[in-house]
Amino acid sequence: MFVAPGTMPDFGQKLTREAAQRVADNWWRLLVNGLALIVAGVLIFSIDWSIRSLATFIGALFILNGVTYALTTGIDARVRQANVVTGLLSIATGIVIIAWPGPGIVVLAIFLGAWLIVVGTLTISGAFAARRVLPDWWLLLITGLLEIPLGVLALANPGATLAALITVGGIWAVAIGVMRIVVAFEIKRLPAEVDKAWTAPDRNGTAAGEKPDAGRVAAAAS
Repeated sequence: MFVAPGTMPDFGQKLTREAAQRVADNWWRLLVNGLALIVAGVLIFSIDWSIRSLATFIGALFILNGVTYALTTGIDARVRQANVVTGLLSIATGIVIIAWPGPGIVVLAIFLGAWLIVVGTLTISGAFAARRVLPDWWLLLITGLLEIPLGVLALANPGATLAALITVGGIWAVAIGVMRIVVAFEIKRLPAEVDKAWTAPDRNGTAAGEKPDAGRVAAAAS
């Protein structure tokens, strides 16, 4: 979402103030998205759903997440392009789920499970790519590690009961919502952490004002 796999060699392992600010500008989007997901998760557990109504609701969540991805910026243009493509795919999936006349529980489970596995994999690879840039990259890793098992659970028995599908969708919405709220406040502080690393000498002898290595930014923020 913020750093694409394979971009770090070109990025030179340096986190500039400008790049940190680009990442931090996303904090309110993640906050709104996280709050919406938590509310959605509570609603999923609270309402007596039919398959059709649940499909419409989950489709709307796909569209919401797609919009969030498409509007999220990262450290460079490549990340921005990847987020736009991911967001458009999520939006398209949500539209298909909503527009498909009378989707069965099998179809809904397959869509949900496959998407969670794909997005979880992308999130994990992005987390490892960001480990030298974002101090709290492990939060993204946990997000991906939550999404993949839920996706596998949905695909393991796509013909399971509606209650099982509600459980998967509800847990995903609440858990990912909480993680995104935490990530939102963490990335909001990123420019301040970069400023701190730029102005304060560290134990390795970096002089004040010298461009900091991103690994030292992470150490200062932890």
